Amino acid sequence: MQNNINLGLFVGQNLLTLKEVDSTNNFLKNLLSNSKPVPEGTVIMAESQYAGRGQQQNQWHSEPGKNLTFSLLLKPTFLNAQNQFDLTRAISMGVYDALEPLLGEQLKIKWPNDIYYGDKKLGGMLIENLIQGSQIKNSVIGIGINVNQENFPADAVNATSVKQILHADYSLKVLLSEICRHIEAYYLNLKAEKIEFVRKTYLSRLYWLNELKRFKTNGEIFEGTIIAVKENGLLTIKSNNGTEAEFSLKEIEFLNKI
Repeated sequence: MQNNINLGLFVGQNLLTLKEVDSTNNFLKNLLSNSKPVPEGTVIMAESQYAGRGQQQNQWHSEPGKNLTFSLLLKPTFLNAQNQFDLTRAISMGVYDALEPLLGEQLKIKWPNDIYYGDKKLGGMLIENLIQGSQIKNSVIGIGINVNQENFPADAVNATSVKQILHADYSLKVLLSEICRHIEAYYLNLKAEKIEFVRKTYLSRLYWLNELKRFKTNGEIFEGTIIAVKENGLLTIKSNNGTEAEFSLKEIEFLNKI
């Protein structure tokens, strides 16, 4: 594996770059299934990923060599499985903090862990946790960020990229370095039990927080306001008739398509 001294203290210190792979998450999980130990913080980066997945089995469209598509191994054995959404919060904010100096206040985290600029999707992640007893043994975190891609397929609704926003190319290596550094910082906050800090910061950066918007659940459209995210990650929405309800990922749709 290649070493890259510009990344985090341990996140990204073991960096393996692949020309092409079906999915960096699959590659990393296969690596873990071998007998040789894989160091925490290992990053698998692909120039081309032909079977990348997002949440709910969505395809991730990425033009080879133009975007960041990578997976990261963490071993958050200190985190109870009941609190695994705190890891989602930490990873989302690590990506947010890497991009915010570039892109500014229009950057938001769309619950649970998509990265949005305005009403357009800039990136997302797929976190796969291996639970052992009540602890998380391994977490394989796949991250995709649209960086230098300018054109997207018609079915990639709402997609945007750093280049479309800045009208200039941006270094993939520099951005990877920043993401690794910031993810590591939030991860160490979790390890130091600064849970409330992580939860409050995540909520403050949430897309549509405290805004009256349209949602869809069980085939019905309603207007409501995101007011909270529960400890376990459920989204709390207050409808315009004053009632509050909690939703999991598959139970709610944001009607934000442009």
